[in-house]
Amino acid sequence: MAEAFIEARDLRKTYHVGKIEVQALRGISFSVQKGEFVSVVGPSGSGKSTLFYLLGGLTRADSGSVVLDGDDFATLSDAERTRKRKRKIGFVFQKFNLLPTLDARSNILIAQEILGNGHRDPAHFDRITGLLGLTKRLGHRPAELSGGEQQRVALARALINKPAIVLADEPTGNLDSKNSDVVLRMLRQSNQELGQTVLMITHNPEAARYGDRIIHMRDGEIVRPEDDPQWVAH
Repeated sequence: MAEAFIEARDLRKTYHVGKIEVQALRGISFSVQKGEFVSVVGPSGSGKSTLFYLLGGLTRADSGSVVLDGDDFATLSDAERTRKRKRKIGFVFQKFNLLPTLDARSNILIAQEILGNGHRDPAHFDRITGLLGLTKRLGHRPAELSGGEQQRVALARALINKPAIVLADEPTGNLDSKNSDVVLRMLRQSNQELGQTVLMITHNPEAARYGDRIIHMRDGEIVRPEDDPQWVAH
């Protein structure tokens, strides 16, 4: 078997809320091959978002490790992890995180400015924004866009630099079925046509089925599909 592109090794993370100890992850281990589309599904409180932040190098585990394209995040400095994220990962968050003073076009292109990528690919920009139905909305600021349009701008921003990995945390959580379908189809298309590795966190079994493979979580652990009541119910 080929070496894993993303590998989680016995990840453990505990939060303290006052005197209460919350074990968000209880020894999570799995691997993702290059070019896979993997969905992580589970109810609220199952540890999915904590896993997302660890895989993206946005926070550190209490123990265990994340290896991304051969680099162990646990051994990297904060500056090195930041460089790794910029070069390798495109993030899609449930909260759109768009800059309110910039129009849609600038909110997308800012990802290239942050990366310091002097090479622009207008054809790639036009293709992504066209597929996402944003062509006529690029001059509008976030406040002038619907929630679905804002999420599509956020997805375009994540894809503009052609990252090797796309991490999406509940990308359809605030969307209606029509906009959800647009976002999910775009993730699938980027995975298939550009060979991007996609790992999507979701509570929605229907969205999860867009992936090649599904990992089920509950109470900070990976469980079998038949042990996931939400999945069985669908």
